[in-house]
Amino acid sequence: MTAVAPQPPGRMGSTVPAKQMLDYLDALGRWRDARRAELDELDRAALHSPDADALSPDVMLSMAVWKSVSDRYELLLVTWDSGRVGQTEAERLTTLIWGGLDTSAAGGSLAVSLPEACTLSDALAGSLRARLALDPGDADLAARLRGLRVQVERIRDLVAREPANVRDVATKTLDELDRRVTDTTERAKRGADIGGLIGPLEQDAARAERDLIVGGATRRERAEDVAKARALRNELEAQGIAVRAVADRCVASVSPAPRLAVPDVTALGPVPNTPDALAAYLVRLDAVRRALGQAQTAYGAALERRDELAGRLDAYRVKAGTTNEDLEELYRRGRAALAAEPVDLIRLGALIAAYEAYLDTSTTAGPDRSGPSSATGGTP
Repeated sequence: MTAVAPQPPGRMGSTVPAKQMLDYLDALGRWRDARRAELDELDRAALHSPDADALSPDVMLSMAVWKSVSDRYELLLVTWDSGRVGQTEAERLTTLIWGGLDTSAAGGSLAVSLPEACTLSDALAGSLRARLALDPGDADLAARLRGLRVQVERIRDLVAREPANVRDVATKTLDELDRRVTDTTERAKRGADIGGLIGPLEQDAARAERDLIVGGATRRERAEDVAKARALRNELEAQGIAVRAVADRCVASVSPAPRLAVPDVTALGPVPNTPDALAAYLVRLDAVRRALGQAQTAYGAALERRDELAGRLDAYRVKAGTTNEDLEELYRRGRAALAAEPVDLIRLGALIAAYEAYLDTSTTAGPDRSGPSSATGGTP
């Protein structure tokens, strides 16, 4: 069954009890991993579908939304710091949760909060599963109907937040979905076959929810620019502190480490009020946002490289099987390099390459058949 995002705690800038925040982060991590596995499944199915071209935009958007959520989750973990948070860090956590994160796909950009991105991901995945006919059969129809009822209620909440000039159209869509869900549920109670009804209904509900989320996000992007710039500045300040923590950890842990500067958004000064100055300020804020993303990617990749090399070293040792003094010495040196602070990635990589080459040579040559007689030039 498709993963469902956890309910977020608190609100922008508030403080959340440590236990509640830990539970949310644990649930969000499980959701992230499950959704990634689900998207991989959907991507494979879409590639083999006759409608691959039509499905591609939603697959790409789903992947982009997941990546944005995953990146923000990593910053939440750094800020959480295993629970070592004070008042400032606690407020920063909810800012990272409820503040905007940018999702770019297919040449477009969409700014939504972390909870909205998770809900959008749920809607996109549900739509893709329905279009690809990957959902379970009749045994799970009751659960799917319950999920549709919950989704309709989420849509009802979204419709209530629509502006008055477009709310009537959204209300008609909601009423039609509500009617179809009720009708399908009643048919199921009477024992009718609803297998052909529920898939299109899930697809329409997912599309409606997605459009409402995207529409709301688009309107917020057009809202008061001064308020938007102030909120974005606060979010980038929290993000910058978290990225600097990742950079400090990377520099202390590995060598060579990236040499990217992590920008400090506070250096831009206060948000201006005049339109021309504000437009230029927003351009600089966007540059800071992109630079922070590049820095997070670079420093994170260096730490991942260390972990990947450590995994390869242990995997090669398992592959080696029997004890070999030369291989054991190379393994010992590799573990010693990993124990150093910072880890010399170049030396560690060379040691692992030597281990791999020696192991490949030993495997190709087979067991050593030399004996005493060969050492003296004699024959057996």
